[in-house]
Amino acid sequence: MMKLKPSFFHGVLLITLLAAVATQIGGTAFVKSLSLSPLIIGIIIGMIYANTLRPTLPSDWTPGMAWCSKRVLRIGIILYGFRLTFQDVIDVGLAAICVDAIIVTTTILGGMWIGKLLGIDRDTSLLCSVGSGICGAAAVLGAESAIRTQPYRTAVAVTTVVIFGTLSMFLYPILYQAGVFQLEPAVMGLFTGATVHEVAHVVGAAGAIDPSVSDSAIIVKMIRVMMLVPVLLIIGTMWRPSADAVATEEGTAGKRKINIPWFAILFLVVIGFNSLHLLPQSWVDTINVIDTFLLTMAMTALGADTTIDKFRRAGARPFVLAAILCLWLIGAGYAMSLWLVPLF
Repeated sequence: MMKLKPSFFHGVLLITLLAAVATQIGGTAFVKSLSLSPLIIGIIIGMIYANTLRPTLPSDWTPGMAWCSKRVLRIGIILYGFRLTFQDVIDVGLAAICVDAIIVTTTILGGMWIGKLLGIDRDTSLLCSVGSGICGAAAVLGAESAIRTQPYRTAVAVTTVVIFGTLSMFLYPILYQAGVFQLEPAVMGLFTGATVHEVAHVVGAAGAIDPSVSDSAIIVKMIRVMMLVPVLLIIGTMWRPSADAVATEEGTAGKRKINIPWFAILFLVVIGFNSLHLLPQSWVDTINVIDTFLLTMAMTALGADTTIDKFRRAGARPFVLAAILCLWLIGAGYAMSLWLVPLF
């Protein structure tokens, strides 16, 4: 059993303090008006720290910071299940489930193929594709835990989905008001929930379009979030970690083993428990606040390991991939909303 040194707790405390700052900033009216969650603020603060103060602080704080980006992250993903219920799936109908399933599958598989054509490494292609196809930063974090890749790749992927998710949040209301998206409010909600990246971005986009769009958009989006579970299970059982990830994890260079993401199974268990409505809503709300802070800690820790040099190493190609996937989501999602949804 690993013996924890005081410096380990120094690293955890540092990330906790930075996450607290991110939470305070994320709670301001201005940041809320931009639909930016504390998670995004956390990774920005972490990256600022990585490129300014980190070289001046003790290197033995690193294990505590890495623990936040791994263990705390998995706890946060598990508790994320308290935001969902299986009743949401029943309420939204078969059409939304089918559209979500097609969007998630084609975006991930297509993103991996396009990433290969662009010469992007497998891990970054997967992270960008999962983030675009499912639920933005939370999906990237979940996939990162399943494939055990380098933290800077995770930060690059998170950055791409945040940029294009934010653009979509502003673009959808503009195109709807201009008459480009000619859809009924309920169908527009389905289209928005099935194709916009982050949960926060869906809330912002749907709310700006019309209140009648918001309810269906959020439910459809949360069904996409549920699809993170089977995706992570498939990735965990089929994905072989890249050579550099294996070599840097616990000294197991050269070993290959099936990596079942048990946290994804527990995430599904929590959804099932929450569907029974056994806890008072006030307790669930408190758990969600704690969960947001834990995920903010994880994002901050990932940002704290991401320097400008590592972004330069990743290059512009991941952003090109994310842009292509964003256009795919808009085009394919709108086409299915016009032609597939009426069949149900």
